[in-house]
Amino acid sequence: MSILKRLKPKFWDHEDVAAGPYKHLFNFRRIWELAVLLTVGVTLIPMIALTLIDHKFTKNAIESEILLQMSRLVSNTRRTISFFIAERWSALDFVALDNSPEALRDPKKLASILENLKRGFGGFEDLGVIEQNGDQRTYAGPNKLQNVNYLNQGWYKDVFERDVYLSDVVLGFRKTPHLDIAVKHTLPDGSFYVLRAALDIGRFNDLLSQFHAGGLGDVFIINQMGILQTPSPRYGKVLEKMALPVPEYSKESEVIETKTPDGEHLILGYTYLPETPFILMIVKKKADLLGPWQKARSDIIWFLIASMTVILIVILGVATYLVQKIHVADQKRIMTLHQVEYQNKLASIGRLAAGAAHEINNPLAIINEKAGLIKDMFTLKKLYTEDQKLMGLVDSILTVVERCGRITKSLLNFARHIDVKVQPIDLGKIITNVITLLGRDAEIRSIVISIKVQEDIPQIESDQSHLQQIFLNLLNNAFEALSGGGRLEITVRREEGEFVSVTFMDDRQGIPREDLRRIFDPFFSTKGRKVGTGLGLPITYGLVQEIGGSIRVKSEFGKGTYFVIRLPLKMDKKENLGREFMALMREDLSQQNEYLPGKSGPKEG
Repeated sequence: MSILKRLKPKFWDHEDVAAGPYKHLFNFRRIWELAVLLTVGVTLIPMIALTLIDHKFTKNAIESEILLQMSRLVSNTRRTISFFIAERWSALDFVALDNSPEALRDPKKLASILENLKRGFGGFEDLGVIEQNGDQRTYAGPNKLQNVNYLNQGWYKDVFERDVYLSDVVLGFRKTPHLDIAVKHTLPDGSFYVLRAALDIGRFNDLLSQFHAGGLGDVFIINQMGILQTPSPRYGKVLEKMALPVPEYSKESEVIETKTPDGEHLILGYTYLPETPFILMIVKKKADLLGPWQKARSDIIWFLIASMTVILIVILGVATYLVQKIHVADQKRIMTLHQVEYQNKLASIGRLAAGAAHEINNPLAIINEKAGLIKDMFTLKKLYTEDQKLMGLVDSILTVVERCGRITKSLLNFARHIDVKVQPIDLGKIITNVITLLGRDAEIRSIVISIKVQEDIPQIESDQSHLQQIFLNLLNNAFEALSGGGRLEITVRREEGEFVSVTFMDDRQGIPREDLRRIFDPFFSTKGRKVGTGLGLPITYGLVQEIGGSIRVKSEFGKGTYFVIRLPLKMDKKENLGREFMALMREDLSQQNEYLPGKSGPKEG
């Protein structure tokens, strides 16, 4: 048997064929489905809705916080970089103001000033004094750049117009990446000279590395052409073209969301550094920034799934349990009504049998009397005595009358005990009476019945009508199993303690193992819906329980089946009270059925 069949409740395939126009009231599968759907909807829909709403608002709040943190980081980095550059410009301007042109043209003096700048500010690589004609007259530094002419260089033209200058990262004559800064100093006679210095970009990089990018992004500088001025682990080396597009100009710091060509979402913070050709860029992956929240969200989702699973299991279990209880209660109600109906039928049959027996007994008595008189008359006259054929016909009439008398006597014995009454009972005798009623059926089916009653079996105190119905149901079941002929053994023996057992054993087809555990379930039948009602054994089980007994069955498919009924010698008072209560209930129901025919009331299942 598959797992699904084991888990499927008994009410799942139930169909109440006697419900009439009220079938929907007994559609237990539909009741179960509605109970599950409504309970699931009431419990899970609000939970899911609250989760989605919380997800939306939490995500928006976290994204807003990320943008705000990015904006603060960009602004702080901008101020630091601007201060760094302005500080170097101010240092050069101070050197020009603090020293005369003659002092600056002294190589030793210029080298001393460079050394002081390195110690005081750091980042200075060399220092040069450029005359108005573009010649670098004095130079202090590691390279041989003295007497180099910058007149045709673009930066020289810019410093001539703006008095200050900051270059992009260039290789220049040094062939190493560096920044050039310069200030123009005008002399009293109207001439001027330019004080120029090269800054090490390593110092620049160290400055940027001081800013915390959360360990999740890059902080770098580009020029307005998108060329990297500082190295980036993700977007390339110095003087390489950045893969991202250059952001639009803005006076303020901006934070935007963008995508890479591969479709990766990025949070981009940038600002145009004033008085410089630089754009400060801070780039972080949105997925990395949302990582902690997504992990927490994943934990919450798993918790939600686990909670929903537990809730679903509980809902399914509780709904199945409750509907199963309703189904069992309904089956017991139907079985009780059928049992009452069966008792009423037995009572009607008993009354009919009693009336028929009395009506038959009167003419039988007359026939018996007349036949006996004829035989006496024939006996007195020798002429008829010698006629063997005639005497045989008279004896046949007397034999048939005697047989009919035994049958009517059995009917009267069956009818006298229809009413509920606890009395001493001879089990062998009551079994014989029931078999007498079914004797003709057994002959037609070629069934051989044997009864074995232990000699020391005492009379028991019980309800004869219950026992008759129990034995009648078991015999009918046995006859159905032995429809093609066979042997039925009925054994009555004394059990340990104050008990007696009655065993019905047949030698035919037996019951399959998968059906054996269900034979006492209401409406379960191995004969099919068109042949059996499935109420015989459940009613039998209930009757045995009412009189304080027990019933068990053992069967081997293809070999035979036996039922063992264990009965107490004396019924307990509690069992007697319960039996009297059931009798009163049946009487009340039977009166309702008798006096209220066709009225609305308890429906038959």
